Amino acid sequence: MHTPDRPIIELSSISKTFPGGVRALDSVSLTVKEGEVVAVIGPSGSGKSTMLRCINGLEEIDSGTIVVDGIPLDEKPANRLTIRTEVGMVFQSFNLFPHLSVRENIDIAQIRVRKRSAAQAEERSRELLAKVGLTDKIDAYPSQLSGGQKQRVAIARALAMDPKVMLFDEATSALDPEMIGEVLQVMRDLAAEGMTMLAVTHEMGFAREVASRVLFLDEGAVIEQQEAKAFFQRPSQERSREFLRKVFDFK
Repeated sequence: MHTPDRPIIELSSISKTFPGGVRALDSVSLTVKEGEVVAVIGPSGSGKSTMLRCINGLEEIDSGTIVVDGIPLDEKPANRLTIRTEVGMVFQSFNLFPHLSVRENIDIAQIRVRKRSAAQAEERSRELLAKVGLTDKIDAYPSQLSGGQKQRVAIARALAMDPKVMLFDEATSALDPEMIGEVLQVMRDLAAEGMTMLAVTHEMGFAREVASRVLFLDEGAVIEQQEAKAFFQRPSQERSREFLRKVFDFK
């Protein structure tokens, strides 16, 4: 049951500089409310993926604060573990274990982290494979799957942890064009069900159709954020308009 207007992700002035002086994030602030779908767009190297990795604790921020579902992402190991179990993340690469079957890939974290029995884990895995349209691949191995199928398994694996938030880091960028649609459909279904989602994407049609809001980043800074329909019709910043002219049918 969603609570209207309840913030679930809160970034306050987060900054991140990599060795060599590359400033990946420059005082980025963002609040994502429960049930919201926020599309994160911008040119390559603008800090989009770094932002997601910081939210999940995979990268350390230099300054600012991150709070997920009321829990600060700080130096406390318990807080970090809680956040990682509450936040599902789907990467560009599928990161499936090649020596495990599809079912085993989805079962393993349920058993080790959520402490479910093998029977409980398998039941949940079967439910999720049905959800992503891969019931017939339950005993297959990653090498036997297409790229789109692997990514759908990766989504099912993330959902198996019953996360409160799903982060998608360019989930379709490594796929052949004909496979992109099947992954985007799963993401559409999740959005329709009310899953809170923060999605880095180059798929502008998807962002316009599914996102409730768009965050546009460039050179590590927030250039613009507004309701998706308004952004694609009337972006307020010239940098946003320039970007859309290059990647989208915008005049």
